[in-house]
Amino acid sequence: MPVPEGKDFLADSPLALASGAPDFGAVDAEEAWIAVIRKMDETYAELVRQQVELEEKNAALEEAQGFIAGLLGSMTDVLVACDLTGRVEQVNLAAERVFGQLADALTGRPLAALLDPSSPTSASDVLATAARRQRIADREFTLATPEGPQAVSVNGALRFDPRGRPVGVVLVGRPIGELRAAYHALANAHEHLKHTQQQLVHAEKMASLGRLVAGVAHELNNPISFVYGNAHALKRYAERLIAYLDAVHAGADAAALARTRGELRIDRALADIPATLAGMLEGAERVRDIVADLRRFSSDNREAREVFELGSVVRSAVDWVAKSQMPDLAIRVAIPAGLEAVGHPGHIHQVLMNLVQNAVDALEGRPDPRLDITGERLGGPDGERVAVRVRDSGPGIPEDILGRIFDPFFTTKPVGKGTGLGLSICYRIAEEHDGRLEAANHPDGGAVISLILPAGGRP
Repeated sequence: MPVPEGKDFLADSPLALASGAPDFGAVDAEEAWIAVIRKMDETYAELVRQQVELEEKNAALEEAQGFIAGLLGSMTDVLVACDLTGRVEQVNLAAERVFGQLADALTGRPLAALLDPSSPTSASDVLATAARRQRIADREFTLATPEGPQAVSVNGALRFDPRGRPVGVVLVGRPIGELRAAYHALANAHEHLKHTQQQLVHAEKMASLGRLVAGVAHELNNPISFVYGNAHALKRYAERLIAYLDAVHAGADAAALARTRGELRIDRALADIPATLAGMLEGAERVRDIVADLRRFSSDNREAREVFELGSVVRSAVDWVAKSQMPDLAIRVAIPAGLEAVGHPGHIHQVLMNLVQNAVDALEGRPDPRLDITGERLGGPDGERVAVRVRDSGPGIPEDILGRIFDPFFTTKPVGKGTGLGLSICYRIAEEHDGRLEAANHPDGGAVISLILPAGGRP
């Protein structure tokens, strides 16, 4: 038997082992086996760790897939995902219900096969939009469904891979019928709200008109009554004069005429006629002035801005509201002569009437009611201003609602006595005049409403 080259045959022979010589090869083999076992343990531990990580990642992936599947399944909108060539890659349950086919039957089909030929937006339009890297926003599509063409509103965007490269398009569509129903319901609610607001504004205007008519009637009553009474007196004088002239034309003698003149009190009638005519003329002029004020204040030309005197407007508002509703009200009007403002006098008259009306309402049932209206000229960084302050002796405005009294539909009056639009409309009118309306409580009691407007003329 040949001996391998470099191999010491005697070292492995039984004679050598029996002789007690040290076995170095056995020691090396044992250490090698120990190293191999250690490496195997390390490798096995690494495999176990990787297996645990893989199982955790698989669990997370399954959870994510389940979450995505749940989202897709719960969507009521139609979802279609296709690649850049227009081939369908995935659909959701809503798409299966719309097209009446399972996902497996829809996957792989061209997008054009899902669209009706009458669709305003075609599959080529989708691919062209994707090629331009643009989004699809509220585009109308018509789907080919078993029930016939169905219009949907579609939004879409590009789908990218992990490297950021576009790989497809995702389209989400909602039936236009649902959108139209929602828009119709919203439009109906909006129209109902507008109608309700118009009714409330109309009610407030009618309330203001009622106060205006009552005030004007009260103001007209005095001069008309004066004219009416003087007209009756003048009629009696005319009857006496006619009777006396008939006696004169009948040829009565001087004694009879003198007796008739005394009986008819002709001299007294002649003396009263000039004063009676003057009173009638004064009453007619007062009626003319009231009608002129009413015509001027009722003008609705919003563009007509002029310089007007605040004193006459304030006094007219007080006469038309306060004096007719609360005759025992103590009123003090302190408006300097020549205090002028710029704006529409009719609209400012409406504001002042409302402020006076609110003050009268606050004074209802109060002992010794008082109303103080003052005016002054102001300066400041925003230019010359004039202010009219209406102060009553009422209970004042509670601090918790002081900042809300100009809000629309906010009122502290009982039901049926206010719409909550009076001060809101006044606030808007003041802003339209480049002015403002402010509310506060006076230190000595009562509320103070200040109307601040651009000044007219020079101080």
